[in-house]
Amino acid sequence: MKKIILFLMLIPLGWFSSQATIKLPRLISDGMVLQRDAKVKLWGWASANEKVTLTFRNKKYSARADQSGKWLILLPAQKAGGPYEMVFKGQNELKVSNVLFGDVWVCSGQSNMVLPIERVKERYPNEVANANYPEIRNFFIPTLTNLKGPAEDLPTGNWKSANPKDVLSFGAVSYFFAKKIYEKYHVPIGLINSSVGGTPIEAWISEQGYKEFPEQQSIIKRNQRTAYIDSLMSTRPKPVQKELADKGMIDSPKWYEPSYVPKGWHTINVPGYWEDQGVKNLDGVVWYRKDVEVPAAMLDFPVKLMLGRIVDADFVYVNGQMMGTTAYQYPPRRYEIPAGVLKTGKNSIVVRVINSSGKGGFVPDKPYFLSANGQEIDLKGTWMYKVGEVYEPHANTDFAFSAQNQPTALYNAMIGPLLNQTIKGFIWYQGETNADHYKAYRKLMPALINDWRNRWGQGPLPFLYVQLANFMEMNYLPEESSWAGLREAQLQALSIPNTAMAVAIDLGEWNDIHPLNKKDLGERLALCAFNLAYGEKGLEYMGPIYQSSKTEGNKITVTFRHTGNGLIANDGEPLSRFEIAGADRKFVWATAKIEGNSVNVWNDKITEPKYVRYAWSDNPVGANLYNKEGLPASPFRTGE
Repeated sequence: MKKIILFLMLIPLGWFSSQATIKLPRLISDGMVLQRDAKVKLWGWASANEKVTLTFRNKKYSARADQSGKWLILLPAQKAGGPYEMVFKGQNELKVSNVLFGDVWVCSGQSNMVLPIERVKERYPNEVANANYPEIRNFFIPTLTNLKGPAEDLPTGNWKSANPKDVLSFGAVSYFFAKKIYEKYHVPIGLINSSVGGTPIEAWISEQGYKEFPEQQSIIKRNQRTAYIDSLMSTRPKPVQKELADKGMIDSPKWYEPSYVPKGWHTINVPGYWEDQGVKNLDGVVWYRKDVEVPAAMLDFPVKLMLGRIVDADFVYVNGQMMGTTAYQYPPRRYEIPAGVLKTGKNSIVVRVINSSGKGGFVPDKPYFLSANGQEIDLKGTWMYKVGEVYEPHANTDFAFSAQNQPTALYNAMIGPLLNQTIKGFIWYQGETNADHYKAYRKLMPALINDWRNRWGQGPLPFLYVQLANFMEMNYLPEESSWAGLREAQLQALSIPNTAMAVAIDLGEWNDIHPLNKKDLGERLALCAFNLAYGEKGLEYMGPIYQSSKTEGNKITVTFRHTGNGLIANDGEPLSRFEIAGADRKFVWATAKIEGNSVNVWNDKITEPKYVRYAWSDNPVGANLYNKEGLPASPFRTGE
């Protein structure tokens, strides 16, 4: 009988406790950074009408949950500092430790914003080793999608401080941005990185932000219908299971095994694409091999194998042992060869490369070597290759619908849950995915800026962004360029108050959409922040920006803002990448000469000039107009 009574007593107690448990959002967790010098919202969930009390710095603050269980406490402005502890109490009690007050920045965009320090660690080994900044903290949001509407919380995430281990997961641009600010002002910096590679700007704007976009509104309403999405998924082509046809994996011995004797292999140069070396339009599997002599001094040490970048996927074998694999083209190929794998004499390196479209092979202008114990073996040069499998051409049956690329999809899942967080401002690096539709970007980027400012409700928060870097093949003739068009759309967004742009046409790489120089870029963004967010009004924070033009005779004079202490050609050579055209818009290279804060542009063959362009190219190599502060001029064109 006693057991029955005890059981009955425990049921209502347990039931009441589960119903009354207060819950905090993921952002309000150990190690968080809250915005200094501003009222801060602290929020969460509880039972309807439940009282929630916050104890902080020997003071108590309270709120009562509404009928839906939501509660919010408004904390008075706090000076920079910490660490502090917060205790939230309802029917249960929650403690949040190691809380700092400083400046919080939302960092968003596509892959160049999310790209971590881990990807650039070889370029910045000292930065990684010396990353001892416990007051610089990062909250990384994994890729999430929501087509229904803004989510209330994130399913996962935690705050990490900058130390040699955890800094590897920080976004590289945002880390160098934060470090530059911290070194100047010595206040805690919180970074909330909400970015997804390969995504368009449309996915990052809220439904309210599309009030002036009827086509997007229609798409949003359509996507909110579960039946519509279900119908798409039901008609999605099923993946075809194909039997392995790669001879290199079918033959016995397999082509990577030590007992295999190469027959019928051909020479090829590494790095390089096989389509550029006599192998026409091949999609499939190509095997590469190279024998190297390794000195005895390297044999008893772990060896680093650097294979640059490979398009698309690769499997790497050394003396028959698999060292690693990478599934797609963008990550740098870094493989560790454990001590004992290499031997005296001949050692074989075999790379199985899989490519499904476009050019395949080893990307030029990347590092290819073995290194250990202070010695290095260059792997560039002649290798052997053999085709293992050829993919037959097939009709394009790709399924075009991508949920994460739909309007509002990423805003709902990855921005909406952040809106209660008081912040200092935004940094944004995106545009590559939209380059082919740059005209639409002229309206979409202002829409995003205004939308986010409206959603946060903190006024015209500083919005700092990166203009697209130089990328793709270099063209030494005037050309049309969608990337230049996208850069122009980004330039036009400077007309929105309290915005600033970091020009990056000198920081990219022709063969890598993810250039490694993220430090200079982060520091250029920090310069923008010094002015817009921190009031350093006497500091020049951007490169020369086109202001106006005037035609006199056969010359067009172009004037600039943000000239700082004067215009220069940063390499000491004559100005280059200026183009001029008459009414026919047939652009030719022009002579350009600096005159004060202006540049005179002409070509003696164009007697009635009407238009000027500068750095108007995917990859404007040689663009050399800077201010004396060392900041490059933005590409521009007069007219349209």
